[in-house]
Amino acid sequence: MPHAHVFPVRVYYEDTDMAGIVYHANYLKFIERARSDWVKEQGLDQNAMREEGIVFVVRRIECDYLLPAKYDDALEVRTTVKAMTGVRLVMLQEVVRGEEALFRAEVTAVCATTEGQPSRLPVGLRKKVH
Repeated sequence: MPHAHVFPVRVYYEDTDMAGIVYHANYLKFIERARSDWVKEQGLDQNAMREEGIVFVVRRIECDYLLPAKYDDALEVRTTVKAMTGVRLVMLQEVVRGEEALFRAEVTAVCATTEGQPSRLPVGLRKKVH
């Protein structure tokens, strides 16, 4: 299995719903933060990319909610690259509490120009990951 990027997340009161469990949309926020951290770890500066007219765009997310997380849980988002082409990056992301999987997602990201036109993934990223 490829090396997983690990991003810690603490569940705050604001992350929970009226039942006291993490609101379903907040898992998407957790995995977004982890992907942003992963991109930075790869040596990419998303602000510089944007200034050059290129941004990352999520094209697709398929996810499964497995178990609830609750207030004050210490979670980890584990991110691995499943596949990469010149234009597409597919990542597997899992939110865990200890070794217990709570949420899983397969995320497809692409790059686009700031005008919304498709663009290739940054060369530096393609070289580093492949």
